[in-house]
Amino acid sequence: MKFKVNNKEVFASTGGQPFDKNKPVIIFVHGSGLSHITWVLQTRYFAFHGHSVLAIDLPGHGYSQGPALKSMEEMGDWIANVIDSSGVSEASLVGHSQGCLVTIETASRYPNKVKSLSLMGGGGAIPMNPELLGLAENGDPKAVDLMMDWAHGPAGHFGGHAVPGLHHINIGGTIVLNGSVKDALGVDFRACDNYKKGFEAAAKIKCPTINILGEYDRMIPIKEGKKLAASIPNSEVAIIPKCGHMILLEEANQALAILKKFITKHHPAF
Repeated sequence: MKFKVNNKEVFASTGGQPFDKNKPVIIFVHGSGLSHITWVLQTRYFAFHGHSVLAIDLPGHGYSQGPALKSMEEMGDWIANVIDSSGVSEASLVGHSQGCLVTIETASRYPNKVKSLSLMGGGGAIPMNPELLGLAENGDPKAVDLMMDWAHGPAGHFGGHAVPGLHHINIGGTIVLNGSVKDALGVDFRACDNYKKGFEAAAKIKCPTINILGEYDRMIPIKEGKKLAASIPNSEVAIIPKCGHMILLEEANQALAILKKFITKHHPAF
C-alpha cells in the first residue's frame, strides 16, 4: 500500500489484506536499516484476524521516499503523521530495536493517538560502537555483517526462521542490495547514538506497554530492557529464552503469541 505522509510517498505492507480504517489499526516500526519485510509473520496474522495493519517503511528505507529522518524525535512525529494520514484517530504501535525508540517518542508525545505499545528488544538508549558507526556512515557493507551477527543469538546463526527466506544473512543482504548502507543504516545509527531522552520519554507514556526481551540479547541486555520497562508507568516484561535481539525473526512464533495476548487484551478486534 502506498500513501502520502508530509507530501512524500510512503510504503506499508498491509499483511495480505486491504487496509480498512474502520478496524483497530496496528502500526509496525522496523529497526535500523531494515524495512517492512521483517514483520511478515506478525502482520499477516493480525490482518487475517480482525485488525488492519501497516508495517511501514520509514523514510529512505524499503520502498518509502527519502531522505531518511535524522532524529528519533522526527521519526516519532512522523509516526503520528502516519496515524493521521491513514484516516484513524488512534493505533497500537509495535516497534523493534530502533523502532522502540521511535514508538516511545510517539507514545510520549501523542498519548491520545496510541492505544497500546509493544516493544521488542527495547532499551532506553542504543549507544553505538564507534567503529560500527563509522563503517555504516562510510557505506561499508561490513557494517551490515557485523550488525546482523551481533543481533542474532546463537540459534539464529543456524537459520530455521519461522518466516521462509528471512535468514539473517538474507535480511542483511537487502540493505546492501538497496544501496542503503550509508543513507539509511548510517543515518539510523547516528540517530540512535545521538538519542539520550529515552527514559525521560518513557516516563510520560500513558498507554499499556509490554517489552519483549531476548534472553541472549547482546544489544539490549535483559537488565537494560527491564530498566526501560520500570520507567514506564503501566508496563510489563516478557522474556523469550535462548533468543537474541532479532526476536521477531529468531523466535517469530513465540513473539507473535505474546503480541496476540497483549494486543487482544488492550486493543481487541471487533
